[in-house]
Amino acid sequence: MKNYYPTLEPNTFYHIFNRGNNRENLFLKPENYAYFIQKYGKYMFPVVDTYAYVLMPNHFHLMVRVRGREEMESFFREHGNPDFPSLKDLESLSPHQIVSELFRRFFMSYAKAINKQEDRVGSLFQKNFKRLVVDSQAYLTNLIQYIHANPQLHGIWDDYKEWPYSSFASLLSDGTTKLQRTEVLGWFGGKDEMMAAHTQYMEFKGIDHLIIED
Repeated sequence: MKNYYPTLEPNTFYHIFNRGNNRENLFLKPENYAYFIQKYGKYMFPVVDTYAYVLMPNHFHLMVRVRGREEMESFFREHGNPDFPSLKDLESLSPHQIVSELFRRFFMSYAKAINKQEDRVGSLFQKNFKRLVVDSQAYLTNLIQYIHANPQLHGIWDDYKEWPYSSFASLLSDGTTKLQRTEVLGWFGGKDEMMAAHTQYMEFKGIDHLIIED
């Protein structure tokens, strides 16, 4: 049986997944997708590096690396200290505790805005977000393709390369991004090679243990 809730260890890659409570939609309007990314950046960019993502109407996938304690401390010393984690928190709490708490705050902040928008009450997300450890470069590149392919795999978009709510276009563009673009392109061997890999038929049987059923 898969362990969907491993400890979030520093300098470790994870496939992270969450969906709407009772499979309800997380994104009701186009602007909700942008707001989600804005909130994600505020809460999570200081403590995780982000390599790929896709936002679907009722769920999302991320591939991230948990930053080490020293990286987190350096970021907050340079950019200012938020209410959480304080420098004391960074010394006393584990990276797992810090990242988990920031995910919780991120989900709560986004849910509060959607509940206000929709005049609804109650939980928006499933209580616990799932994650799986990604432990080799081959899995990293296959997982990136899987994440980007989600809109087509779920039959909601004819060509996943044109889905506007994933990291695919940003990773191939020359614009400013907070994604780890250079590292991702390096794994594939460059932009052309990444594009070629994404246009080929993808066989996921080799990474079944990394796929989170949604």
